[in-house]
Amino acid sequence: MRITHFDRKEGEMKLHLETLDDLWHLERVLREGDRVETRTTRSVKFGEGKEERKPVRILLEVDNVEFAEFANRLRVGGNIISGSPEEFVQLRRHHTFDLEPGSRVKIIKPWKAYEVNRIEKAVKQSKRPLVRIIVMDENDATTAILRGYGVSYGPEISCSGSKREGNYEEKVRQYYGEVASYISKHPERFIVAGPGFAKDGLKDFIKEKYPKLLERVSFESCSTAEKSGVNELLKRGVVAKISGEAQLEQEEKLIEEFIAHLYKEDGLSTYGIEEVNLAVGSRAVKKLLVLDESLRKDKRIEEIAENAEKGRADLVFFSSQSNAGHKLKGFGGIAALLRFPLG
Repeated sequence: MRITHFDRKEGEMKLHLETLDDLWHLERVLREGDRVETRTTRSVKFGEGKEERKPVRILLEVDNVEFAEFANRLRVGGNIISGSPEEFVQLRRHHTFDLEPGSRVKIIKPWKAYEVNRIEKAVKQSKRPLVRIIVMDENDATTAILRGYGVSYGPEISCSGSKREGNYEEKVRQYYGEVASYISKHPERFIVAGPGFAKDGLKDFIKEKYPKLLERVSFESCSTAEKSGVNELLKRGVVAKISGEAQLEQEEKLIEEFIAHLYKEDGLSTYGIEEVNLAVGSRAVKKLLVLDESLRKDKRIEEIAENAEKGRADLVFFSSQSNAGHKLKGFGGIAALLRFPLG
């Protein structure tokens, strides 16, 4: 994502969307009543003839936003306020933008500080390479890609050989070859981890066959070759070590820290709207943990977030699609780590 223009006084920000993650971040700051302008097409009927789609520039007032991850687009719907060429635009009619990586948009709204911070963080994140993860054992390899909004899982690769067969070693090398081929097809950094010796066998295979691939592959250990192995790597901070600060890892660490304080009953964590609001009013909040979907749906949580930011608390927005986000949802979508107990 790139910010090409920002006039805070007028509330006007122009963005160049570059990745799927950018669409997700934009979906989290757009609200009903905001105005969005971009180039699009509309179906125009000429007399009794057939309809044709014409390129237009439209400004609409948002009434609906939907992030469609698997369609690689962000759908932004609303009523048309203005547009050009005027002969192809029907004012007050409903229209939907299908924003994709590569789209350029102008957003006009009363920007809140945490919304601007989120966009600025997205700009920084877009400069970092995505990280792909493979957790594997002797039989199976689970592939995943780390994105700003969560973990997406890719194809699973299996070894077709059995130790009882005479060609087992050949089947194992074929298995390693398929994993190495998957790595070679993607330019991102890779973390390969597993509970046994399969990851070491893969490392030796790549060193022999494709030594240059090792420049962007890191090998770690984890207890399982299933999806839970990926979450284990996130909790341990392995991905941060490879790619720098990672939002999902921050979520995992903070939710674990929050839960640990609850178990200790040391008064250094709290949750729920009333309890967190009290802590914010006492300027006791060190870190505010907020589920992004709760922020959009609940005005009180939005007010608490604004007040917490004024009180110099760090705001951390949790993805509703992440493992840590699901845990935070169980605590009402808002929690806090405190500087001191509240008595």
